[in-house]
Order: sequence, then C-alpha cells, then structure tokens
Amino acid sequence: QVQLLESGGGLVQAGGSLRLSCAASGSIGVTYSMGWYRQIPGKQRELVATCFSDGSTSSAESVKGRFTISLDNAKNTIDLQMNSLKLEDTGVYYCKLEVGNWLSRVPYWGQGIQVTVSS
Repeated sequence: QVQLLESGGGLVQAGGSLRLSCAASGSIGVTYSMGWYRQIPGKQRELVATCFSDGSTSSAESVKGRFTISLDNAKNTIDLQMNSLKLEDTGVYYCKLEVGNWLSRVPYWGQGIQVTVSS
C-alpha cells in the first residue's frame, strides 16, 4: 500500500508564491521519479515538473524560470516552489510517484490539491 500525502496550495494573488509538498509512504521500493501534474479548467492534465532519482529534472515550458522542484530521496518527498504565479496557473495539482526503473515503472497518484490565483 503506497500513499501520497499532498500539502500546500491555496489562494494567492497574481505574482505571489506557493509551495507544494508531497510525501510518499508505504512499501514504495525504489523511486524512479516524483513530480507534479496539473489539471487546468478546459485543458488536459499536463506535466508541471518532475524530478528523477539521479537529481535531474524536467519541467513544462510555461513554468520554467518560475517553478522549482526538488527531491529528497531519503524522505521520498518532493517540493514545488511556485513563484510569480499567473492567473492561468489556476487548477488542481496532482502529485505523481513512479517506482521501479526505466524498463518497469509503476505510477501512483495523489488526490489533487487546489491552487487558485486571483487577479
């Protein structure tokens, strides 16, 4: 049983900042990646940023320079620092964990956390 505990999020004004955290617990095994996706109203779920166990990261073009992701392998925890938030960042953010390796990966999803940016 793997569980993902998401925290952070909320309501902020445009230009403000929020920090999202996700902690994985249970029989995880070997972590391949941890990251965040989001569901913006009217759009498909999309990658925000993800971090691999070797320390490398990948992020969407729309958030580069504004969002920073970090992974603590020992704690199986990821943090997403979101700065210079825009109205279009509003949506539900989901933590995603992948366990295994590049040949065999199993995904786990959090329940989602609301981020609302106001004008």
